[in-house]
Amino acid sequence: MSVFGDGLDAAVQKAFTRPAPKSAGAQMRYLVKQLKGTKAVAQMLRISQRTVERYVKDQIKKPRPDLAARLEAEVKKRWQPQIRAKARQKAATTGGIVIDTRARIGYTAPIGTTDEDRLRHLTVALPPQHAARLFDAQEHGATDQQLQQIAAEALKEVYFQDNGRRAGQLEEVHLTSIEHLEFDL
Repeated sequence: MSVFGDGLDAAVQKAFTRPAPKSAGAQMRYLVKQLKGTKAVAQMLRISQRTVERYVKDQIKKPRPDLAARLEAEVKKRWQPQIRAKARQKAATTGGIVIDTRARIGYTAPIGTTDEDRLRHLTVALPPQHAARLFDAQEHGATDQQLQQIAAEALKEVYFQDNGRRAGQLEEVHLTSIEHLEFDL
């Protein structure tokens, strides 16, 4: 499970202007239209082409839980691409992104400072350049670990160093044991 990637996707999905299809038949019809055929959908979902056709005709209405999850994920990944792109663009250029997390956060700093990891709950508005870095990294296939590192660097700069006004000696922020993570645009 990708905590950071899923969190970024959820934030962007809040910008949708129309709800994604809910029923299995409607979701299947949408995917068939997007991928231009039942064969491509069958291969993507790892089911038979005949099964896809039966969902399209509403002959099957209730998918197994694992198939239902894959189906919903694939539809949401493709739903309203222009709206998704606009939301990401706005966050990366003007709006920024808000990160709300409850995690163990510590840092590397000079000797004599309190750098012990401790559980913190932070809600921090990150400026557009940090949102841009997160979305660019996600788009280029960054791992959850890499996204976590980018978020930690953003928290270091914005929260701990207050954009250069304090904690100038702070070297690195560690973000571990994430209990809660949510992004908002």
